[in-house]
Amino acid sequence: MSPDLPPGLRAALAGALEGAGRKDLAARAARTSDAYRAGKPSSAVIREADDVLAYALTRLPATYAACVSVLAEAARMAPGFQPASLMDAGAGTAAASWAALEVWPGVASVRWLDASPLFLDLAGTLAAEVPVLAGADVRRADLTGAGDWPRSDVVVASYALAEIAPERQAAVAGSLWAAAGGLLVLVEPGTPAGYRRILSARAALIEAGAMILAPCPHQTACPLTGADWCHFSVRLPRGRDHRLAKGAEAPFEDERFSYLIASRPGVAAASRAPRILAPPWAGKSGIALKLCGPEGLDQRFVARRDKAAHAVTRRLGWGDVFNV
Repeated sequence: MSPDLPPGLRAALAGALEGAGRKDLAARAARTSDAYRAGKPSSAVIREADDVLAYALTRLPATYAACVSVLAEAARMAPGFQPASLMDAGAGTAAASWAALEVWPGVASVRWLDASPLFLDLAGTLAAEVPVLAGADVRRADLTGAGDWPRSDVVVASYALAEIAPERQAAVAGSLWAAAGGLLVLVEPGTPAGYRRILSARAALIEAGAMILAPCPHQTACPLTGADWCHFSVRLPRGRDHRLAKGAEAPFEDERFSYLIASRPGVAAASRAPRILAPPWAGKSGIALKLCGPEGLDQRFVARRDKAAHAVTRRLGWGDVFNV
């Protein structure tokens, strides 16, 4: 799956940006970034339609790239799973919904939950030309509310737990799991704080009977300790407006993310193999890998002289499974 925005979404975003002052959007985006770095939720700074537009300009591409990467892994891990319904919880710009349609084009019904009417309005504007998304069941809802959400085959919450008070995140993960008929997918920033949110949700989901499909190849406690944390990366292109809004010159950016894919017992899953937890180190004599496997952390070295294994391993990257 390409991490670039689908042509329809890219065109819709360009249309929404027509006439908007780029300097003003850049200033608004900077205020939102400062708030996130200070640990504040988006509601603390996103109060006007132009704030949401600025967020979309700077964050929609990266959010989409992370979501399409994670959902593609969900499809790989559950190859027979073909969802017909999707709930995008804490939908924001609905980046996760666009990603889900890219991975599972058979999705026929979509539900958006978000507490912000500003985000829901922009999501609707961006999706106006896509029948499935244009017909989404849109609900203004606080994820910490009653939590008795209608059932959907797949439930996705991307960059949503960060908006919720820490003491309520596990309960929210539980309520989303109750609504998931097949898969629950969580995506968070690839920061220590994002990883901690994923860990908390993971513990709650395992207790509720979920099978963890990815990234973990096991149901036991995460073996990472100290300052280490589980996260991954996807490289995405930056357009001209994206670069200007971020004050950046590079034509790409690397989005770091943490994630969790949980399934119902009835979902047929691929075998869980060790996962590469860091960029592989390649030297003259071979390739060194940091792996998380069924028995915990493992360091593996694939020698160049083992030509068949080396040829396969050199095509693997950070986040891939290791079946060699």
